[in-house]
Amino acid sequence: MTPLKFAVTLGALSVASQAMAWDYVLLDSDKAAQNWQITSQQLGVNTDKPFSVTLRTLHGGRQEGVSIVDIDNGTMKLTVVPTRGMNVLQASVGNVRMGWESPVKEVVNPSFIELNGRGGLGWLEGFNELVARCGYEWVGHPGMDNGELLTLHGRAANIPASRVTLHIDEKPPYAITLRGELKEQAFKKVDFSVATQLVTEPGSVAFALTDTLTNNGDYPKEYQALYHSNFSTPFLEQGARFAAPVKQVSPFNDKAKGDLPDWQTYRAPTQDYDETVYNLVPYADPQGDTLAVLHNKAGTLGVSVGFNTRTLPVFSLWKNTDTQGQGYVTGLEPGTSFSYNRRYQRPLNLVPTIGPKEHRQFHISYSLLADKLAVDKALQRVVDIQGGRETEVRPTPLVDLNQG
Repeated sequence: MTPLKFAVTLGALSVASQAMAWDYVLLDSDKAAQNWQITSQQLGVNTDKPFSVTLRTLHGGRQEGVSIVDIDNGTMKLTVVPTRGMNVLQASVGNVRMGWESPVKEVVNPSFIELNGRGGLGWLEGFNELVARCGYEWVGHPGMDNGELLTLHGRAANIPASRVTLHIDEKPPYAITLRGELKEQAFKKVDFSVATQLVTEPGSVAFALTDTLTNNGDYPKEYQALYHSNFSTPFLEQGARFAAPVKQVSPFNDKAKGDLPDWQTYRAPTQDYDETVYNLVPYADPQGDTLAVLHNKAGTLGVSVGFNTRTLPVFSLWKNTDTQGQGYVTGLEPGTSFSYNRRYQRPLNLVPTIGPKEHRQFHISYSLLADKLAVDKALQRVVDIQGGRETEVRPTPLVDLNQG
Protein backbone atom coordinates (compact mmCIF):
# COMPACT_ATOMS: atom_id res chain seq x y z
CA MET A 1 0.00 0.00 0.00
CA THR A 2 1.44 3.37 -0.98
CA PRO A 3 1.77 6.14 1.61
CA LEU A 4 -0.81 8.25 -0.25
CA LYS A 5 -3.42 5.48 -0.27
CA PHE A 6 -2.68 4.74 3.38
CA ALA A 7 -3.40 8.39 4.21
CA VAL A 8 -6.77 8.14 2.47
CA THR A 9 -7.78 5.14 4.56
CA LEU A 10 -7.08 7.19 7.70
CA GLY A 11 -9.86 9.62 6.86
CA ALA A 12 -8.24 12.47 4.96
CA LEU A 13 -11.01 14.85 3.99
CA SER A 14 -9.61 15.31 0.53
CA VAL A 15 -6.31 14.22 -0.98
CA ALA A 16 -4.88 15.12 -4.36
CA SER A 17 -1.76 13.45 -5.69
CA GLN A 18 0.89 15.73 -7.12
CA ALA A 19 4.32 14.83 -8.37
CA MET A 20 6.16 16.48 -5.50
CA ALA A 21 3.70 16.95 -2.63
CA TRP A 22 0.84 15.64 -0.54
CA ASP A 23 -2.18 17.94 -0.44
CA TYR A 24 -5.20 17.81 1.87
CA VAL A 25 -8.31 19.94 2.26
CA LEU A 26 -8.83 20.28 6.03
CA LEU A 27 -11.74 22.72 6.08
CA ASP A 28 -14.09 24.07 3.44
CA SER A 29 -17.22 26.17 3.56
CA ASP A 30 -19.38 23.31 2.23
CA LYS A 31 -18.09 20.60 4.60
CA ALA A 32 -18.45 20.02 8.33
CA ALA A 33 -15.20 20.05 10.30
CA GLN A 34 -13.94 16.59 11.30
CA ASN A 35 -11.11 15.67 13.64
CA TRP A 36 -8.19 14.38 11.59
CA GLN A 37 -4.45 13.69 11.73
CA ILE A 38 -1.57 12.87 9.42
CA THR A 39 1.94 11.87 10.54
CA SER A 40 5.30 11.42 8.86
CA GLN A 41 5.11 7.72 9.71
CA GLN A 42 1.76 7.37 7.90
CA LEU A 43 3.28 9.09 4.88
CA GLY A 44 6.23 6.73 4.89
CA VAL A 45 8.70 9.53 5.56
CA ASN A 46 11.86 8.30 7.26
CA THR A 47 13.16 11.27 9.26
CA ASP A 48 14.94 11.79 12.56
CA LYS A 49 12.41 14.58 13.24
CA PRO A 50 8.98 12.87 12.99
CA PHE A 51 6.22 15.38 12.30
CA SER A 52 2.45 15.49 12.46
CA VAL A 53 -0.50 17.78 11.68
CA THR A 54 -3.76 17.49 13.61
CA LEU A 55 -7.16 19.12 13.10
CA ARG A 56 -9.45 19.26 16.14
CA THR A 57 -12.55 21.10 17.36
CA LEU A 58 -12.90 22.84 20.72
CA HIS A 59 -16.02 22.64 22.87
CA GLY A 60 -17.41 24.42 25.89
CA GLY A 61 -17.85 28.05 26.82
CA ARG A 62 -17.14 30.72 24.24
CA GLN A 63 -14.72 28.49 22.35
CA GLU A 64 -17.51 26.16 21.21
CA GLY A 65 -16.98 25.12 17.60
CA VAL A 66 -13.49 26.62 17.18
CA SER A 67 -11.24 24.70 14.77
CA ILE A 68 -7.60 24.22 15.77
CA VAL A 69 -4.68 22.99 13.67
CA ASP A 70 -1.68 21.66 15.62
CA ILE A 71 1.60 21.34 13.73
CA ASP A 72 4.42 19.41 15.40
CA ASN A 73 7.52 19.64 13.21
CA GLY A 74 9.53 17.38 15.50
CA THR A 75 11.13 20.32 17.33
CA MET A 76 8.61 23.17 17.36
CA LYS A 77 4.90 22.82 18.13
CA LEU A 78 2.57 25.38 16.55
CA THR A 79 -1.13 25.98 17.11
CA VAL A 80 -3.11 27.81 14.39
CA VAL A 81 -6.74 28.91 14.72
CA PRO A 82 -8.61 28.90 11.37
CA THR A 83 -11.76 30.16 13.13
CA ARG A 84 -9.85 33.26 14.26
CA GLY A 85 -8.25 34.62 11.10
CA MET A 86 -5.64 31.83 10.83
CA ASN A 87 -3.96 33.47 13.84
CA VAL A 88 -1.05 31.65 15.49
CA LEU A 89 -2.13 30.94 19.05
CA GLN A 90 1.28 29.83 20.30
CA ALA A 91 4.53 28.13 19.41
CA SER A 92 6.84 26.18 21.69
CA VAL A 93 10.16 24.37 21.65
CA GLY A 94 10.50 22.07 24.64
CA ASN A 95 9.47 24.12 27.66
CA VAL A 96 10.13 27.46 25.94
CA ARG A 97 6.92 29.05 24.76
CA MET A 98 6.58 31.85 22.22
CA GLY A 99 3.41 33.65 23.23
CA TRP A 100 1.91 35.03 26.43
CA GLU A 101 -0.63 34.46 29.20
CA SER A 102 -3.65 36.61 28.46
CA PRO A 103 -6.50 36.96 30.95
CA VAL A 104 -8.55 35.59 28.02
CA LYS A 105 -8.03 31.85 28.56
CA GLU A 106 -10.48 30.45 25.99
CA VAL A 107 -9.93 30.49 22.23
CA VAL A 108 -13.03 32.60 21.69
CA ASN A 109 -15.30 31.91 18.74
CA PRO A 110 -15.87 35.21 16.88
CA SER A 111 -19.61 34.54 16.98
CA PHE A 112 -19.45 35.43 20.69
CA ILE A 113 -17.57 38.72 20.18
CA GLU A 114 -19.22 42.08 19.49
CA LEU A 115 -16.47 44.19 17.94
CA ASN A 116 -18.52 47.38 18.43
CA GLY A 117 -18.85 46.65 22.15
CA ARG A 118 -16.86 48.48 24.82
CA GLY A 119 -16.74 51.59 22.66
CA GLY A 120 -15.08 49.69 19.81
CA LEU A 121 -12.75 47.64 22.03
CA GLY A 122 -14.67 44.36 21.74
CA TRP A 123 -11.66 42.87 19.90
CA LEU A 124 -9.95 42.55 23.28
CA GLU A 125 -12.42 39.87 24.39
CA GLY A 126 -10.68 37.31 22.16
CA PHE A 127 -7.11 38.64 22.23
CA ASN A 128 -4.62 36.01 23.44
CA GLU A 129 -2.60 34.97 20.38
CA LEU A 130 1.10 34.90 19.61
CA VAL A 131 0.33 36.40 16.18
CA ALA A 132 -2.95 38.23 15.57
CA ARG A 133 -3.64 39.65 12.13
CA CYS A 134 -4.90 43.25 12.20
CA GLY A 135 -6.61 44.82 9.18
CA TYR A 136 -7.27 44.78 6.39
CA GLU A 137 -9.77 47.57 5.78
CA TRP A 138 -8.27 49.41 8.75
CA VAL A 139 -6.07 49.01 11.85
CA GLY A 140 -5.57 51.12 14.93
CA HIS A 141 -7.44 52.51 17.89
CA PRO A 142 -11.22 52.75 17.75
CA GLY A 143 -12.88 55.97 16.75
CA MET A 144 -14.82 57.75 14.07
CA ASP A 145 -13.50 58.19 10.54
CA ASN A 146 -15.63 59.75 7.81
CA GLY A 147 -18.76 59.19 9.89
CA GLU A 148 -18.05 55.47 10.55
CA LEU A 149 -16.99 53.83 13.83
CA LEU A 150 -13.78 51.91 13.23
CA THR A 151 -13.32 49.23 15.87
CA LEU A 152 -9.95 48.27 17.34
CA HIS A 153 -7.55 46.74 14.79
CA GLY A 154 -10.11 45.76 12.16
CA ARG A 155 -11.89 42.49 11.49
CA ALA A 156 -9.21 40.09 10.23
CA ALA A 157 -8.49 38.37 13.56
CA ASN A 158 -12.18 37.47 13.89
CA ILE A 159 -12.85 36.24 10.34
CA PRO A 160 -13.12 32.43 10.13
CA ALA A 161 -11.19 30.96 7.22
CA SER A 162 -13.50 29.75 4.46
CA ARG A 163 -11.03 27.13 3.23
CA VAL A 164 -7.94 25.56 4.82
CA THR A 165 -5.48 23.29 3.03
CA LEU A 166 -2.33 21.42 4.01
CA HIS A 167 0.62 20.90 1.68
CA ILE A 168 3.59 18.66 2.58
CA ASP A 169 6.57 18.36 0.26
CA GLU A 170 7.39 14.77 -0.69
CA LYS A 171 11.14 15.38 -0.65
CA PRO A 172 13.49 16.70 2.04
CA PRO A 173 13.26 18.94 3.93
CA TYR A 174 9.52 18.02 3.79
CA ALA A 175 8.30 21.61 4.22
CA ILE A 176 4.86 21.83 5.87
CA THR A 177 2.58 24.55 4.47
CA LEU A 178 -0.80 25.47 5.96
CA ARG A 179 -2.95 27.77 3.82
CA GLY A 180 -6.20 29.56 4.56
CA GLU A 181 -8.50 32.01 2.82
CA LEU A 182 -10.10 34.96 4.61
CA LYS A 183 -12.86 37.06 3.06
CA GLU A 184 -13.53 40.61 4.23
CA GLN A 185 -16.62 41.72 2.33
CA ALA A 186 -19.42 44.25 2.74
CA PHE A 187 -21.86 45.41 0.06
CA LYS A 188 -20.73 48.73 -1.40
CA LYS A 189 -17.83 48.90 1.09
CA VAL A 190 -15.10 46.33 0.57
CA ASP A 191 -14.37 43.10 -1.30
CA PHE A 192 -11.05 41.83 0.01
CA SER A 193 -9.69 38.31 0.15
CA VAL A 194 -6.52 37.31 1.97
CA ALA A 195 -4.64 34.13 1.08
CA THR A 196 -2.69 33.23 4.22
CA GLN A 197 0.23 30.83 4.36
CA LEU A 198 2.30 29.44 7.23
CA VAL A 199 5.43 27.42 6.45
CA THR A 200 7.74 25.46 8.74
CA GLU A 201 10.17 22.61 8.24
CA PRO A 202 10.75 19.47 10.32
CA GLY A 203 13.34 20.16 13.00
CA SER A 204 13.15 23.93 12.57
CA VAL A 205 12.78 26.50 15.37
CA ALA A 206 11.21 28.98 12.95
CA PHE A 207 8.08 29.58 10.91
CA ALA A 208 7.08 32.14 8.30
CA LEU A 209 3.83 33.79 7.28
CA THR A 210 3.10 35.00 3.75
CA ASP A 211 -0.24 36.75 3.24
CA THR A 212 -1.56 37.98 -0.09
CA LEU A 213 -4.25 40.66 0.00
CA THR A 214 -6.43 41.00 -3.12
CA ASN A 215 -8.92 43.75 -3.88
CA ASN A 216 -11.60 41.84 -5.80
CA GLY A 217 -13.70 44.96 -6.31
CA ASP A 218 -13.93 47.38 -9.22
CA TYR A 219 -12.70 50.46 -7.33
CA PRO A 220 -9.50 51.42 -5.52
CA LYS A 221 -9.70 50.94 -1.76
CA GLU A 222 -7.72 52.01 1.25
CA TYR A 223 -6.19 49.19 3.27
CA GLN A 224 -4.00 48.74 6.33
CA ALA A 225 -2.20 45.76 7.88
CA LEU A 226 -0.44 45.16 11.18
CA TYR A 227 0.96 41.91 12.59
CA HIS A 228 0.43 41.97 16.36
CA SER A 229 3.25 39.61 17.47
CA ASN A 230 3.19 39.08 21.24
CA PHE A 231 5.81 37.70 23.63
CA SER A 232 6.24 37.31 27.37
CA THR A 233 8.45 35.28 29.70
CA PRO A 234 11.01 33.76 29.43
CA PHE A 235 12.10 36.46 26.97
CA LEU A 236 10.39 39.35 28.73
CA GLU A 237 11.74 40.21 32.18
CA GLN A 238 13.37 42.99 34.15
CA GLY A 239 16.26 44.20 31.97
CA ALA A 240 15.14 42.46 28.77
CA ARG A 241 16.03 44.39 25.65
CA PHE A 242 14.61 45.17 22.24
CA ALA A 243 16.89 45.77 19.25
CA ALA A 244 16.21 46.77 15.65
CA PRO A 245 17.85 48.97 13.02
CA VAL A 246 15.87 52.15 13.63
CA LYS A 247 15.76 55.34 11.58
CA GLN A 248 13.29 57.13 13.85
CA VAL A 249 11.56 56.44 17.15
CA SER A 250 8.78 58.50 18.69
CA PRO A 251 6.34 58.08 21.59
CA PHE A 252 2.80 57.14 20.67
CA ASN A 253 1.31 59.55 23.21
CA ASP A 254 2.23 61.71 26.20
CA LYS A 255 2.42 58.72 28.56
CA ALA A 256 5.01 57.01 26.37
CA LYS A 257 6.95 60.26 26.14
CA GLY A 258 7.78 59.99 29.85
CA ASP A 259 9.53 56.63 29.35
CA LEU A 260 11.22 57.52 26.06
CA PRO A 261 14.82 57.30 27.43
CA ASP A 262 14.17 53.61 28.26
CA TRP A 263 12.23 52.63 25.16
CA GLN A 264 14.55 49.68 24.39
CA THR A 265 14.48 48.08 27.86
CA TYR A 266 11.76 46.46 29.93
CA ARG A 267 10.51 46.50 33.49
CA ALA A 268 9.49 43.58 35.66
CA PRO A 269 5.72 43.17 36.08
CA THR A 270 4.62 46.53 37.50
CA GLN A 271 1.32 47.30 39.22
CA ASP A 272 -0.63 50.06 37.44
CA TYR A 273 1.96 50.40 34.66
CA ASP A 274 -0.65 49.72 31.96
CA GLU A 275 1.10 50.23 28.61
CA THR A 276 3.40 52.40 26.51
CA VAL A 277 3.77 52.32 22.73
CA TYR A 278 6.57 53.58 20.47
CA ASN A 279 6.42 54.32 16.75
CA LEU A 280 9.47 53.08 14.85
CA VAL A 281 10.59 53.67 11.28
CA PRO A 282 13.10 50.87 10.59
CA TYR A 283 16.12 50.80 8.35
CA ALA A 284 16.40 47.86 5.94
CA ASP A 285 18.97 46.20 3.70
CA PRO A 286 19.01 46.88 -0.06
CA GLN A 287 16.28 44.26 -0.59
CA GLY A 288 14.03 45.92 1.99
CA ASP A 289 14.50 43.19 4.61
CA THR A 290 14.91 44.05 8.26
CA LEU A 291 14.90 42.35 11.67
CA ALA A 292 13.58 43.03 15.18
CA VAL A 293 14.94 41.16 18.20
CA LEU A 294 13.72 40.67 21.77
CA HIS A 295 16.05 38.95 24.24
CA ASN A 296 16.32 38.31 27.95
CA LYS A 297 18.62 40.33 30.19
CA ALA A 298 21.48 37.83 29.90
CA GLY A 299 21.25 37.68 26.11
CA THR A 300 20.98 33.90 26.22
CA LEU A 301 17.43 33.49 24.88
CA GLY A 302 15.38 35.51 22.43
CA VAL A 303 13.08 35.76 19.45
CA SER A 304 13.39 37.54 16.14
CA VAL A 305 10.78 38.94 13.77
CA GLY A 306 11.84 39.53 10.17
CA PHE A 307 9.84 41.49 7.60
CA ASN A 308 10.15 43.59 4.45
CA THR A 309 9.74 47.35 4.64
CA ARG A 310 8.55 47.67 1.05
CA THR A 311 5.12 46.42 2.11
CA LEU A 312 5.39 46.82 5.91
CA PRO A 313 7.29 50.10 6.25
CA VAL A 314 6.71 50.91 9.94
CA PHE A 315 6.76 49.16 13.31
CA SER A 316 4.94 49.54 16.63
CA LEU A 317 6.60 48.51 19.90
CA TRP A 318 3.93 47.80 22.52
CA LYS A 319 5.18 47.48 26.09
CA ASN A 320 2.44 46.15 28.39
CA THR A 321 4.57 45.45 31.46
CA ASP A 322 1.65 45.39 33.89
CA THR A 323 1.10 42.55 36.37
CA GLN A 324 1.25 38.90 35.28
CA GLY A 325 -2.49 38.52 35.81
CA GLN A 326 -3.27 41.65 33.79
CA GLY A 327 -1.13 40.37 30.91
CA TYR A 328 2.64 40.90 31.09
CA VAL A 329 3.48 41.12 27.39
CA THR A 330 5.23 43.05 24.67
CA GLY A 331 4.11 43.38 21.06
CA LEU A 332 6.54 43.50 18.12
CA GLU A 333 4.28 44.78 15.36
CA PRO A 334 5.38 45.37 11.75
CA GLY A 335 2.74 47.13 9.69
CA THR A 336 1.70 49.43 6.89
CA SER A 337 0.64 51.81 9.63
CA PHE A 338 0.97 52.69 13.29
CA SER A 339 -1.80 52.09 15.84
CA TYR A 340 -3.48 55.48 15.58
CA ASN A 341 -7.04 55.62 14.28
CA ARG A 342 -7.04 55.68 10.49
CA ARG A 343 -8.09 59.32 10.30
CA TYR A 344 -4.81 60.37 11.96
CA GLN A 345 -2.67 58.28 9.61
CA ARG A 346 -3.67 59.73 6.25
CA PRO A 347 -1.60 62.89 6.87
CA LEU A 348 1.32 60.57 7.73
CA ASN A 349 0.91 58.80 4.34
CA LEU A 350 0.31 55.53 6.19
CA VAL A 351 -3.04 54.61 4.62
CA PRO A 352 -2.10 53.00 1.30
CA THR A 353 -4.48 52.21 -1.56
CA ILE A 354 -4.92 48.99 -3.50
CA GLY A 355 -6.36 49.15 -7.00
CA PRO A 356 -9.05 46.91 -8.53
CA LYS A 357 -7.86 43.30 -8.85
CA GLU A 358 -4.45 44.25 -7.43
CA HIS A 359 -2.47 42.25 -4.87
CA ARG A 360 -0.25 43.15 -1.93
CA GLN A 361 1.96 40.59 -0.23
CA PHE A 362 3.23 40.61 3.36
CA HIS A 363 5.99 38.27 4.55
CA ILE A 364 6.94 37.88 8.23
CA SER A 365 9.33 35.33 9.72
CA TYR A 366 9.58 34.24 13.36
CA SER A 367 12.57 32.47 14.93
CA LEU A 368 13.40 31.22 18.40
CA LEU A 369 16.92 32.27 19.39
CA ALA A 370 17.66 29.34 21.65
CA ASP A 371 21.12 30.28 22.95
CA LYS A 372 23.62 33.12 23.20
CA LEU A 373 25.16 32.28 19.83
CA ALA A 374 21.79 32.63 18.09
CA VAL A 375 21.02 35.87 19.95
CA ASP A 376 24.40 37.34 19.11
CA LYS A 377 24.02 36.40 15.44
CA ALA A 378 20.63 38.13 15.24
CA LEU A 379 21.96 41.22 17.02
CA GLN A 380 24.87 41.37 14.59
CA ARG A 381 22.36 41.29 11.74
CA VAL A 382 20.66 44.31 13.33
CA VAL A 383 24.00 46.13 13.56
CA ASP A 384 24.82 45.31 9.95
CA ILE A 385 21.51 46.68 8.70
CA GLN A 386 21.87 49.82 10.84
CA GLY A 387 25.24 50.29 9.17
CA GLY A 388 26.30 53.10 11.49
CA ARG A 389 23.35 55.25 10.51
CA GLU A 390 21.88 57.46 13.21
CA THR A 391 18.59 56.93 15.03
CA GLU A 392 16.47 60.04 15.33
CA VAL A 393 14.77 60.14 18.73
CA ARG A 394 11.74 62.36 18.23
CA PRO A 395 10.65 63.65 21.67
CA THR A 396 7.02 64.31 20.84
CA PRO A 397 4.24 62.10 19.40
CA LEU A 398 3.58 62.14 15.65
CA VAL A 399 -0.09 62.82 16.33
CA ASP A 400 -1.78 65.22 18.75
CA LEU A 401 -4.52 62.99 20.12
CA ASN A 402 -6.06 65.97 21.94
CA GLN A 403 -7.07 67.40 18.58
CA GLY A 404 -10.27 65.81 17.24
